Amino acid sequence: MMIGVDEIEVVVGHRERTTLRVGDMFLKVDSDPARLDVEVEAMARAPIPTAEVLWHKPSVLALAALPGTALGILGEPSPASPAAWAAAGTAVRRLHDAPLPPWPGKNQDAIAAHLDTECDWLAANDVLPADLVARNRRIAEAAFRPFTPVFIHGDLQLTHVFVDGDEVTGVLDWSEAAPGDALYDLAILTLGHEEHLTDVVAGYGTGVDLDVVRAWWSVRSLSAARWLIEHGFDPDSPGCEFEVLRSQ
Repeated sequence: MMIGVDEIEVVVGHRERTTLRVGDMFLKVDSDPARLDVEVEAMARAPIPTAEVLWHKPSVLALAALPGTALGILGEPSPASPAAWAAAGTAVRRLHDAPLPPWPGKNQDAIAAHLDTECDWLAANDVLPADLVARNRRIAEAAFRPFTPVFIHGDLQLTHVFVDGDEVTGVLDWSEAAPGDALYDLAILTLGHEEHLTDVVAGYGTGVDLDVVRAWWSVRSLSAARWLIEHGFDPDSPGCEFEVLRSQ
């Protein structure tokens, strides 16, 4: 029995992983213990604020709550200031300038092959018009070019970046961290919030090819759609992945 806890909140839950809030503690339960191992190691190596690890056992990770609030939610206007978005860009640059983690990142050929499989599924099942899928697949091609790998977060959704005023207080959910393309992180951070891309780039600095950022928006939105649908999420909600594809 837990003492002093009014309720348990399910923050996110699906077949692969579930995150619960218990008072000021978050419990992450993952079907793949290796993902949590990566998360703990990545947070230890990251040169930016992360949540405090309270304890870690196979398949379960307990984290302290971060101060502040998330940059926003996909599909809703962000309550954060332009300066807060710029601070997020600065934090991402510090991460990208850090030494690479020792484990491998995702293979670009595998990412492209998965993208093609998902595009075929979207068109064949009439989830999206074939011409919309084809147009975004052409846009996505710009992401598949030579690049120098950096230490990326790998799932830098705006809900994972917490700020207090104009300061970044922490970044959550590091299970996809690995060597990878810096512009992928910037794309995921600004997905559905193109209006803040300029702010993020102002904080991040040089080396940002906006066409590649937009290409990663298409890659992400096309590749994630089936997973989102099968796990109870709606990529056709206002401001979400399908709207991103239509706006490209």
